[in-house]
Order: sequence, then structure tokens, then C-alpha cells
Amino acid sequence: QVQLEETGGGLVQAGGSLRLSCAASVRTFSTHAMGWFRQAPGKAREFVAAISWSDDSALYADSVKGRFTISRDRAKNTVVYLQMNNVKPEETAVYYCAAAPTISGKYGLWGQGTQVTVSS
Repeated sequence: QVQLEETGGGLVQAGGSLRLSCAASVRTFSTHAMGWFRQAPGKAREFVAAISWSDDSALYADSVKGRFTISRDRAKNTVVYLQMNNVKPEETAVYYCAAAPTISGKYGLWGQGTQVTVSS
């Protein structure tokens, strides 16, 4: 069973930066793409960004384009990062790491989530 573990959440001021990490316990076909989603209190979970392990192609939600960057650790081969810059208070949420066979596929593997709180 593949497990995903997120780290790096915390409290950050608006306009600041934070980097989230997600480590998969093992690389399999089911983790050929990894992504980040977030869920704010009282709101539905939403897509943030995703990256394909095969070609490093990435997808971003419009709301984070130009501010967030998803990347993978080529050396560790099981770690993906989300660099969050110029964060906004409305981006306070639990951020979840997820994995799928393809970048646009069904994300069926999920981490437990890490809380990100942006203070104004």
C-alpha cells in the first residue's frame, strides 16, 4: 500500500512563502503523477497543482499560477514539493498530497493533509 506523507505546513503571513513536501512510501504506476489539493473550512476540496513524473509537465489552478510552483525531487524520486509564494489569507486550508497514474487521471491515493494558515 502506497502511503503519502505531507510536511511543511504552518502559519505564514500574507505575502509570505511556504514550501510543502510530500513523500511517497514507494514509486509505482499509481504515483506517476502527484498533485496538491486544498480544502478550506466549509468549502469543497479543490485542485491546486500537479506534476507528471514522466516529463515534468505541470498543471496549475488559475488562482495560483505565477505564485505556486510544483516540482519533484529527482534524487529522491518519491518527493514532490509545492513552493507557495505571495500567499493570501483566503488560501488558509488543509493541503493534501495525492497521486494518480496520470496527471489528468483519478487521484486515488491521498495523504492525511497539512494545515496552512495565512494570517492577514
